[in-house]
Amino acid sequence: MTKVLLQRNRKKRLEAGHPWVFQSEVLEIQGDFLAGDIVEICNHQGHFLAKGYINPDSQMIVRVMSYNPKEEIDYDFFVRRFREAKETRERFVNNPRACRVIYGEADFLPGLIVDRYNDVLVMQVLSMGMDIRLDMIKMALIEVFEPAGIYLRNDVPVRELEGLEQGKGVLYGECPAEIEIEENGLKYVVDIVEGQKTGFFYDQRENRAAIAPLMTGWGEKHGIKLLPIGEDDEPIYDKKGKKRDVLPKMDEAGQPIQRPVDRRGKVMKNPFWDGAEVLECFTHTGSFTLNACKHGAKKVTALDISEHAIETAKRNVGLNGYLHRVDFVVANAFDYLRENVEAGKNWDVVILDPPAFAKSRGAVKGACRGYKDINLHGMKLVRPGGYLVTASCSYHMSPDLFLETIQQAAYDAKKILRLIEWRGAGKDHPQISGADEGHYLKFAIFEVRDRK
Repeated sequence: MTKVLLQRNRKKRLEAGHPWVFQSEVLEIQGDFLAGDIVEICNHQGHFLAKGYINPDSQMIVRVMSYNPKEEIDYDFFVRRFREAKETRERFVNNPRACRVIYGEADFLPGLIVDRYNDVLVMQVLSMGMDIRLDMIKMALIEVFEPAGIYLRNDVPVRELEGLEQGKGVLYGECPAEIEIEENGLKYVVDIVEGQKTGFFYDQRENRAAIAPLMTGWGEKHGIKLLPIGEDDEPIYDKKGKKRDVLPKMDEAGQPIQRPVDRRGKVMKNPFWDGAEVLECFTHTGSFTLNACKHGAKKVTALDISEHAIETAKRNVGLNGYLHRVDFVVANAFDYLRENVEAGKNWDVVILDPPAFAKSRGAVKGACRGYKDINLHGMKLVRPGGYLVTASCSYHMSPDLFLETIQQAAYDAKKILRLIEWRGAGKDHPQISGADEGHYLKFAIFEVRDRK
């Protein structure tokens, strides 16, 4: 087998679990090979470290498939890897029929992504080494997952860096364009043909559920109090706090019946009177909006610049019966946030889940400006004591840089932030220790207070 010898003075990233070998780390290549062939990776003395597939046209010249010198990269190998990945999801994900079942390097299958939508698998093949083994991969997926269909979403530019063409289409069986899934007890319609990436962003599953404690407990801040009512179903106290000359209505246990009463002394009929008023920017499919409604939000404003995204969000909100609690806005989030700050508007919770602002290392400086801008105006729109929920999926923006950018925004906005929760991607997106590139998603919940 062809051997790839590594430089003596390189950083020992491979030994720390990093699954890539870069061109700059290679000392020499011993033997002939074709792009996609399996090669042995050795140190400068020729001692075996790992084996993987090679592509001399890629900066990541070798991607690791196994650390066992005797393990063959064949059909049985893929079956084993797929079964291991499936067992992990069944152990940790509450609905393993709707999740990412293969997550590339983190499942020791670099260059391969597979998302499951009930009986349909949607796959992205991102590297030459995986592409030339597509038939083997297809048959192994069928054996392990028994899908009704497999759909290829290879319409991603990164394939061209590997010398591969873009494209999409049915690879196996029957694949309806739209599929209804369930996540966190909520229903979504997923467009696997035209939706972004594979159709849905599973990585925020646990983060979406993490907003639950923010959605109730706001009645008093909105001027609503629980007061006893009289036999006429009116509060026994008037709006000036003076007791009316009436007896309180009692329940079966002999306790006074209380109702929520607003500042005008009127009994609130809205069952979500104690819920938060929420603004979600970059709503996409409406996922955070749905979780907000599920957990008791009184009113949600869902915003996206894409009319198609808003139409999708409306379908999902309607599917779950929450349309009466959601206002939809088609607008540029940067402009909307700034305009509402100037107008003096505010919300109890502001949620910012933008697309990646930094698509390359050279774009990081501009991305920092973008993240600072939306977070600065976002936290200005949060009522004192409310919450800012913010995320970044920019692979090139480190967690430390993201937190530093938010702190700079807080300084300029004259706010004090208290970090309540800090999270990454969900359990179906595991991370390899030693490979920081996998830590792409940053998610935070901050309490926002005025600095005066």
